[in-house]
Amino acid sequence: MTEAPSGPWGPEYDDRSAHAPRAPRPPHDEQELEGPLFALSKAAWQVVLFTGVASLILGVLVLVWPGASLFAAGILFGVYLLISGVFQLVAAFGTHRATSLRVLAFISGALSIVLGLFCFRGPMQSILLLALWIGIGWLIRGITQTLAAVHDKAMPARGWQIFLGIVTFLAGIVLIDSPFRSVAVLTLVCGIWLVAVGVVEIVTGVRMRSHAKKVPQSL
Repeated sequence: MTEAPSGPWGPEYDDRSAHAPRAPRPPHDEQELEGPLFALSKAAWQVVLFTGVASLILGVLVLVWPGASLFAAGILFGVYLLISGVFQLVAAFGTHRATSLRVLAFISGALSIVLGLFCFRGPMQSILLLALWIGIGWLIRGITQTLAAVHDKAMPARGWQIFLGIVTFLAGIVLIDSPFRSVAVLTLVCGIWLVAVGVVEIVTGVRMRSHAKKVPQSL
């Protein structure tokens, strides 16, 4: 047994406590760390479920208030035209492009700004421009898709590509011919589609949650 040092040495020089056996520390309730696979599976079903709920709510709002939805879409379209026009003007003056490209970017940007400001004059103008914009886009896409499928015999699902191109072309003509009625129908279809997508994603998210519970937390 080690004795305490005698003589001029004080109690601060007593090293008996250093050689004494240490008492075991009480176990701490530490939470198990989450592994990357567990965290990924947990985040995946949450994102899918949140997206489904958002799509369902948006679809219901579109179906209940189609007029307000069209007005909001027209305003957002006007904001989009203004922002894209400003960016095109900046690109026209701030880049070292060829003169022809700079002139084209300037004309396109100025036209986008004018159309964007025109959208804010009233809901009817914005809806009309939105319908014409979509109709012209469908018209051009239908033509290019049909011609590409006709000339490329090696294209997969060539018959379906031609069919979809013709349908898109006809839908663009109908939308340009009667924009207000066509956009109203398009809004109804969009609302139904959002509701259907929302329900499917909610069911998918719930199923993913049940599978995610089977993933060990340490993985």
